[in-house]
Amino acid sequence: MTLTAARAPLRRGRTCGAYADVRDHSRRLAEPLSDADATVQSMPDASPAKWHLAHTTWFFETMILKPHLPGYREFSPVFGYLFNSYYETLGARHPRPKRGMLTRPALDEIMAYRAHVDEAMERLLSGDPSAEVETLAELGRHHEQQHQELLLTDILHLFAQSPVRPAYREAGPALASEGAAPEAAWLGFEGGVVEIGHDGDGFAYDCEGPRHRALIEPFRIADRLVTNGEWLAFMADGGYRSPLLWLADGWAQVGAEGWSAPLHWEQTDGVWRVMTLNGLQPVDPDAPVAHVSYFEADAFAAWSDKRLPTEQEWEHAVRVSGAEPPVDVGDPLARLRPRPAGEGAGLKQAFGEVWQWTRSPFSPYPRFRPAPGAVGEYNGKFMCGPFVLRGSSLATPPGHARASYRNFFLPDKRWQFSGLRLAEDA
Repeated sequence: MTLTAARAPLRRGRTCGAYADVRDHSRRLAEPLSDADATVQSMPDASPAKWHLAHTTWFFETMILKPHLPGYREFSPVFGYLFNSYYETLGARHPRPKRGMLTRPALDEIMAYRAHVDEAMERLLSGDPSAEVETLAELGRHHEQQHQELLLTDILHLFAQSPVRPAYREAGPALASEGAAPEAAWLGFEGGVVEIGHDGDGFAYDCEGPRHRALIEPFRIADRLVTNGEWLAFMADGGYRSPLLWLADGWAQVGAEGWSAPLHWEQTDGVWRVMTLNGLQPVDPDAPVAHVSYFEADAFAAWSDKRLPTEQEWEHAVRVSGAEPPVDVGDPLARLRPRPAGEGAGLKQAFGEVWQWTRSPFSPYPRFRPAPGAVGEYNGKFMCGPFVLRGSSLATPPGHARASYRNFFLPDKRWQFSGLRLAEDA
């Protein structure tokens, strides 16, 4: 028996276990929700929780089971139309802005759909899956983790529209301020040619490569994220009323949308509160600011006489400093709002609090080529217009963050857990 053959059962066992863990996490995320909670769509950019649960299941069914499991029985012929997202090569789909109109199928039927696909996936992965199946299963797991984060941010946006401000999960006593944020320090980095992109060790999306060389000029970057307290100072100094701070499209957005504070903030009797997954909470001045757009982040940087880092600067600083995503996160649902930076030297809050806007547009790396077929639509088709965010947020599932990860959103979007850290030329 070859070494490869001897390791195959262990590899298949890990594949099945990893699949089961990801699917179970989605189930846990849905547990606090009623059928109504999971059905309503709060805006065209968001999707109902029920749709996220079904779409991720459709991905496994369509990309893996139908072409690779002989005799697989499709759960429902209409689900392909209902739960395709943007895969043009796979046919017509229900319009995204109308996903909240899908009162049927009910949440119970969606969970039955998930069980049906899970049983078939277990049979396929417990056999002797091909390398292609294993690769697609890994992509499907990470795809579902992306939707787990979207599910939480979309539920937060939905609950923020309710006058009763319901909590996804009730706050505990530990959600009080965890202490004052330390003064920001500036970490200096020499310029030069550096390696950027995924190194090939473990999973990565296609847009994280190919690994390539980039020229970086000397720069300094803040050791922690911008806080709510600093954002309050920006607001008090007329930050949302000073057109010279803003990009032209950003200033137009301020006027059109009436922006005067981050999304989910509201002021009552002179006190600022923020809607969180734990319900309406006082704004913690020492915690990182969240729910700001690229336009707002760029305006704050201009007000601070600084700038946003490029994504290459961010990745280089994280790699040189040795910052890593937390390994032991405990209960990933135990903490549902950002927390202040701790004391100590070095780069802080690189992962696990808020995604960090960079000044870099989401564009292809040198030598990038989309994968053939439908999976090639995953990232490459969006490389026009969005800006890159780096790191991860408190809603990012365990095991889904890495230094090379390139999140991306259009510059006016702010319903995600998006914040910033500052940089400057050295």
